Amino acid sequence: MAAENLPSAMIETVTHAAAWVIVLPMALCLMGAALLLIVRKYSGLGFMLALTVVAGIISCETSLLLQVMESGPVGMTMGKWLPPFGISFTADVFGASFALTAAVVTLIVLLYAEADRPASLAGDGFYALVLLLLAGVTGSFLTGDLFNLYVWFELMLIASFGLIVIGGRPVQLDGAIKYGFLNFLATTIFLLSLGLLYGLLGTLNMADILRVASLANPAAMVGVAALMLLAFGMKAAAFPVNAWLPASYHASPAAVSALMAGLLTKVGIYALLRTLVILLPTTRDALEPVLVLVAVATLVAAPLGTIAETNLRRAIGFLVIGGIGAVLAGIAMPSLTGVSGAGMYIFHAMLTMTALYLVAGLIEKQTGETDSRHMGGLYASSAPLSILFLVLILGTAGVPPLLGFWPKLLLIQAGLAEGDAVGGLLVVALLTNAVLTMIAGSRLWTHIFWRAGFIPDAPLAEAPGRLHYLATGLLTLLIVAAGLWPNPLFEVVRIGAGDMVNPARYTAAFGLAELTP
Repeated sequence: MAAENLPSAMIETVTHAAAWVIVLPMALCLMGAALLLIVRKYSGLGFMLALTVVAGIISCETSLLLQVMESGPVGMTMGKWLPPFGISFTADVFGASFALTAAVVTLIVLLYAEADRPASLAGDGFYALVLLLLAGVTGSFLTGDLFNLYVWFELMLIASFGLIVIGGRPVQLDGAIKYGFLNFLATTIFLLSLGLLYGLLGTLNMADILRVASLANPAAMVGVAALMLLAFGMKAAAFPVNAWLPASYHASPAAVSALMAGLLTKVGIYALLRTLVILLPTTRDALEPVLVLVAVATLVAAPLGTIAETNLRRAIGFLVIGGIGAVLAGIAMPSLTGVSGAGMYIFHAMLTMTALYLVAGLIEKQTGETDSRHMGGLYASSAPLSILFLVLILGTAGVPPLLGFWPKLLLIQAGLAEGDAVGGLLVVALLTNAVLTMIAGSRLWTHIFWRAGFIPDAPLAEAPGRLHYLATGLLTLLIVAAGLWPNPLFEVVRIGAGDMVNPARYTAAFGLAELTP
């Protein structure tokens, strides 16, 4: 189609200078990673450069979020190859805010990681891999094309695989094999679904899919959506394809575990949220029984896994999985309130799961152990650490007024508003998850901090540094502040959920609303 025949809104959108802020975060990540590889031998320089790049990314994404909040979703297509042909990026409120949260989490993890890294590891490429991982995460949140979502997934997978194996310990290699195999399988299934979708629709541009999906064979579209549910469910670690997460996240250094727990599974569940709620809503209706079953099973089974687990970071891995069940419950109830709750839970999980892994790293440093059965009495030597852990556990369980309470409240409201057996079942599952998470978390806290026995009077195995506590304390303070003052976050998720439930502004970002299929 010739450019002169396209609507003026489309041409204006793809050439507007302000739209370039969408791609700046990914460009900064990729260029920063390349530069970090060049200077990786210089001790100390890599950390400062990575910190500077991430700070620049936060500045860009803050500007992008403010722009989207004020004027609605914005779109940008490379080289004026207009949809559905070009590489498109689209920022709505959810995409921009999740990308900003990911950058903030990365900045805090970099501070924590720097305190752990001896000068002898200066040339291992750690900071370059972190920026590549952030590029993949940010690109996944801001892409406007499903094939490019696959490309960003591949970049994330390569970077995270490299981060897991840094150090080369046998437990890391074992975790990397489990992580890599199942995630490569999920990516392959996703690629298969993209091929089928392109054959049905002739486009993979997200806004264009919204325009033409209703013309395709309904049964075939349900099959494509089922493949995407399987692929994204594996990447998000939903039950029953979740065994890889607790088997791999504990193997890496605590900073790497925290980064992966805060970002990777959230990208998978966000992709599922966008696919089934905004792109293929009619197929979501057909898959609702499966969604409800998976959501309930994930909500209930995950905290039971935490109760049964003794390795601290493996136990926290099951708490990560439980949060995925809460987002699935929101997808199963795609009302404005349900999608708002799902989106807000992603915010909560990105912050809280990262902080929990950072605290777990501090506990392992002080005790010299990874098994909670060999810990005990740590409250006597580190009361502040016990308070940090308890606050985060309470937030994970959804105790008011901490951040985790508000998304669960929205999800419960959505379930009650459904007024049917499905809504009631999901409400019961959410409440059961909260109770079981509280039991599992308090059990861990008691074993590590309160129980007498193993190390109450022993010297610290390794005293954490001030940078460790600074990073962990800042993140925990942010979580507490967001829980006590949730109104800005409520406004963000209200607008973001509105654009998902009614995607008219999303398609208008490319001018596709003016075209007929």
